[in-house]
Amino acid sequence: MAAVAAASSSFVGLQLKRSLAPRTRVLNTGTPCLTRAKAIAPSPVVSETAVDADAVRKDEDECILGTYGRGATPVFTHGLGCALWDTEGNEYLDFTAGIAVNCLGHSDPAWVAAVQEQAGKLCHVSNLYHTEPGATLARRLVDSSFADRVFYCNSGTEANEAAIKFARKFQMVKAQAAGESQWATETVSFSNSFHGRTLGALMLTWKEAYRKPFGPLPPGHSFAVYGDLQSARAAIVKGKTAVVFIEPVQGEGGIFPADAAFLRGLRKVCDEAGAVLVFDEVQCGLGRTGHLWAHEAVGVYPDLMTVAKPLANGLPIGAVLCTEKIASAMKPGDHGSTFAGGPLVCHAALAVMDRVQAPGFMKNVTERGDQIKKSLQKSLKKNKHVLEVRGSGLLVGIQLDVPATPLVARCRDAGLLVITAGAGDVLRLVPPLVVTAAEVDQAVAIITEAINELYP
Repeated sequence: MAAVAAASSSFVGLQLKRSLAPRTRVLNTGTPCLTRAKAIAPSPVVSETAVDADAVRKDEDECILGTYGRGATPVFTHGLGCALWDTEGNEYLDFTAGIAVNCLGHSDPAWVAAVQEQAGKLCHVSNLYHTEPGATLARRLVDSSFADRVFYCNSGTEANEAAIKFARKFQMVKAQAAGESQWATETVSFSNSFHGRTLGALMLTWKEAYRKPFGPLPPGHSFAVYGDLQSARAAIVKGKTAVVFIEPVQGEGGIFPADAAFLRGLRKVCDEAGAVLVFDEVQCGLGRTGHLWAHEAVGVYPDLMTVAKPLANGLPIGAVLCTEKIASAMKPGDHGSTFAGGPLVCHAALAVMDRVQAPGFMKNVTERGDQIKKSLQKSLKKNKHVLEVRGSGLLVGIQLDVPATPLVARCRDAGLLVITAGAGDVLRLVPPLVVTAAEVDQAVAIITEAINELYP
């Protein structure tokens, strides 16, 4: 523990020594971009041991299944806060955060200390035995939400798969208790939804390009129009629909927040039909919108909620939070996972919860989110290709009438990491929740220059 404390203290000290020497990044065109603050040099995390980027890419090209299409993108070696460095020593401002995962940024000292501490004690024993971190984290999640019970898994798609099973088992138990021999088994989700890539979750996911190569998918699924209560009523059928999945704020689908009236109406429709309501907060949950849980903003509560991405700040974890009504249908042996809820990842997640629930943390999320939206609306108001800047908290999208993919490369060349969403026409901004006002200003300047230069 003394060594951990010393390492953490040294690391914090390095954070405080940030150099403000200016650094100019250059766009592909050779046009000088904005002046950015240079962060720590030499590396605060690793020694200057050379990493051969070409060798890394070669090994990946020859040995890793080609599902990501990374191409000649940078090979990153270390990060701190909202900054990343590649093998060439180039610095990047990270507004991707591992696709909304690194909520505390990179190498957060308290998180690092928690991981080191637990790794030195106990990492894994399976779910055959009790360990303290998983129990403590479950208590924290229950005390911080609508839920009575928690099921651990390892990712968002696994959480959604589990939610399908829990809902179906609940419907079976409910029907059998009423003396019925048939029960609801079908599922409903919404246009532009994304719930994962395993077969059950893929069935719920809107984009046909994700689904078509792997058909036929399980039958009994319907899509309704996101935000359209009449469409939802038509799709949700009493006696047939077992469960309804919705993201309170859609991320992958294009950054669309659902309004309060729609979610309240959907809750009522599900109750009338006897359908289980699942809120998928894998991307929008745990502080991303400025609320601990995105649905808290509208005061509508689900029967099940799936969470994952930011929960352990980069270590793999997922969870299903559920009411006792649903949980009571599940019995030992009904579901499980070898790795889920292990002491290492749960101890890391507790460090995340400590930070996210600290006084003032959500205030920064809300203020920085407002800063991003207002600044972009102002700086891009004259660009005819920018249709809208929308979002909730630090889940922000720039809707374009042209492809956003070229902007990702242009921004990366200028030292900013961003991603797309929707039909490839939305530039998605999901920085760490600890992003500063100065870092937002830097990102806005890069984005504005890149859009105006590429799409005048």
